[in-house]
Amino acid sequence: QVRLVESGGGLVQAGGSLRLSCSASGRTFYPMGWFRQAPGKERDFVAARNYNGGSTYYADSVKGRFTISRDNAKNTVYLQMNSLKPEDTAVYYCASMGQMRAPAKGADEYTYWGQGTQVTVSS
Repeated sequence: QVRLVESGGGLVQAGGSLRLSCSASGRTFYPMGWFRQAPGKERDFVAARNYNGGSTYYADSVKGRFTISRDNAKNTVYLQMNSLKPEDTAVYYCASMGQMRAPAKGADEYTYWGQGTQVTVSS
């Protein structure tokens, strides 16, 4: 079992930055990902990373602006978001794959999910 708790969301102006945190408990060595869901839209992949950082993936829409990182000693995964745009507004979720595989981009590849944290970017 893996329990995930996100924090760090909020309201920011376009061009600003936020850092999301995802605190994990239980089996924390699985690949982790971040997803987001805007109102009326599907849950979209944002970024994913394996335990040691050897494999990291980003959605094209966030490449160069977002960075996923892990502090394994703290069992925490971060999403640093820079140069935020109004279209980044969404509820952001962290997720654990729950198995030892290469990080995936599909939401259905992830077993455990956090409760989500709202990110709102004003224009």
